[in-house]
Amino acid sequence: MTDELRTHDGLTLRYWSWSRDPDTSLPPVVLLHGFAAHARLNWEGPGVVEALVARGRRVYALDARGHGESDRPHDDTRYGESLMARDVRLLIDRTGAERVHLVGYSMGAVVAVLATAVDERVSRLVVGGIGAGAVEVGGLDTRVMPPELVSAALTAEDAADAPERTRAFRVLADTAGCDRLALAAQIRSVHRDALPLDRITVPTLVLTGESDPLATRPQVLASAIAGAELTTLPGDHLTAVRDPGFAGAIAEFLSRG
Repeated sequence: MTDELRTHDGLTLRYWSWSRDPDTSLPPVVLLHGFAAHARLNWEGPGVVEALVARGRRVYALDARGHGESDRPHDDTRYGESLMARDVRLLIDRTGAERVHLVGYSMGAVVAVLATAVDERVSRLVVGGIGAGAVEVGGLDTRVMPPELVSAALTAEDAADAPERTRAFRVLADTAGCDRLALAAQIRSVHRDALPLDRITVPTLVLTGESDPLATRPQVLASAIAGAELTTLPGDHLTAVRDPGFAGAIAEFLSRG
């Protein structure tokens, strides 16, 4: 099932929902995808949706502003993970649930942290694809993906003209059929302030690929969140989500609460 949300600043966002004989005593799960991905690519393809639905969960997944089938303005002021976190709270409103479980990957993990820090309805959290950078630079590791170079790669007239260090982001965007100017606006607005990790008091799982350059030293992040658990899987930033253990780790952790 698919539906739309209208944001506080007038954008229309697309979200999906899935269920099969749901156990209504369990909190719904809200999934937040990564940069240059979209809800179905990040969660349905790798089997996360099916793993959760098979356990009786209601599942929601949002196409973030600038991504997928949601509105894609090219104005930098319409972006940033703080605005995305506000959008997520609207989706939680839409579920009508008193408690939800929140799962985010990469950009979506930063959004999930920001939303959880201010929304008491989030009772369990999974953050994937981020590591020490979330503690040391306040979000996605801009030391690995400098925003100005990623923006240059996305806005270059030809992929061959993109900075070599960030050319992979251009290739990913082209392959996925993304709106490159919308993605460039988001990366220029990427969250740079300290994340409120000390305000995360719910059970949390940090889930990363062991070869992920954007999630190095994930134990630093796990140590910064009270009581957080850490699970590493084979793979890098793109391939870890396809490891069979990825969906299973999320479903198992969320089944505990």
